[in-house]
Amino acid sequence: MAEKRDLYEVLGLKKGASEAEIKSAFRKLAVKYHPDKNKGDKNAEEKFKEINEAYTILSDSDKKKKYDMFGHAGVDPNYGAGGPGGAGFGGFGGGYAGAGGFEDIFDMFGGMFGGSTQRRTRGGPIKGRDLQKAMTITFEEAAFGCKKQLKLTKVVKCKECEGTGAEKGSAPKTCPSCGGTGEVRTVQRTPFGQFASVGPCPECSGTGKVIDKPCEACEGTGRTRKTVTLTVDIPAGVDNDSVISIRGQGEPGQNGGPDGNLYVVISIKPHELFKRNGLDLMLDIPITFDQAALGDEIVVPTLKEKVSYKVPAGTQHGTTFRLKGKGIQSAKGNTGDLYVKVGIEVPTKLNSAQKKAITEMGKALGPESYTKKNTFGDHIKKMFK
Repeated sequence: MAEKRDLYEVLGLKKGASEAEIKSAFRKLAVKYHPDKNKGDKNAEEKFKEINEAYTILSDSDKKKKYDMFGHAGVDPNYGAGGPGGAGFGGFGGGYAGAGGFEDIFDMFGGMFGGSTQRRTRGGPIKGRDLQKAMTITFEEAAFGCKKQLKLTKVVKCKECEGTGAEKGSAPKTCPSCGGTGEVRTVQRTPFGQFASVGPCPECSGTGKVIDKPCEACEGTGRTRKTVTLTVDIPAGVDNDSVISIRGQGEPGQNGGPDGNLYVVISIKPHELFKRNGLDLMLDIPITFDQAALGDEIVVPTLKEKVSYKVPAGTQHGTTFRLKGKGIQSAKGNTGDLYVKVGIEVPTKLNSAQKKAITEMGKALGPESYTKKNTFGDHIKKMFK
């Protein structure tokens, strides 16, 4: 068996990280390696699975506690288990690490030394699985916010039995074999003494309930797959890879547990004119030689309106001007700026009269009008003196 990586290392965290740090790290990595964004990339797919496994364990306080104490052996019943005389606890002849999970090991020592352990009762409330869905929106929708319809096929509670799995008019019953605990205890005599182990009840598969009359619609599972349409409220100012959380729209919980959440990952289409850096906008505008040389008032588009801007005389190619407050406004009220970069367009397809006019203009200007060109010429002279 390949050695598993440390779960905290998988999420890029240090041991003992808080619940908020674990959740934040998971979201960032899940967005980065999500299969929808890395189609055909097997490496990204494996990383995504590894990240999900790490989060599943570290986000569960009970599993996290066991992992912090005992590492992978505390949460994976097959980790380190070998055959008779091999690694793990297989050498005791009882297969404790594989039979009922790590909790059986505590039972084993409890039986030997007369102690007792408190175990998590099977069949308790379980939170539903979280879901992720990618959504592509336009540049303007991201800037101003919008409401979008999202279709999602997911597991939902069966309407016919309301999630119980039992036919209408009936209900699940307490399992007679385990008394509703979901666990059965077995005692085994060995040369080392008497050992007790606890494992899932085979009668109810560890749920603590049995169904005499299963619901036909869901075949007793209490769940069906359905395509639902949700309205996603996208706030103003969202950026690429922003994650919008919709509580309770993941998969349904079990045994009274809460439903999971839906995380919508935003992708923004490029704009024909604007580029973006956070809340700031960047815009390239072409101007003519005479506008740059003599100065002129030009029209600058913003996402909301057209504004006028006075280009000063002598403006150089590549000069950037800042229009304060003309960028994107976030839902929190913060506003970015618009940065306008001007580029001098050189005319093409000139007729003879136009060529003559430009030649005459060049003669009229003279070398003294081109400071940068003169400075560059001086450098060449020094280099080859």
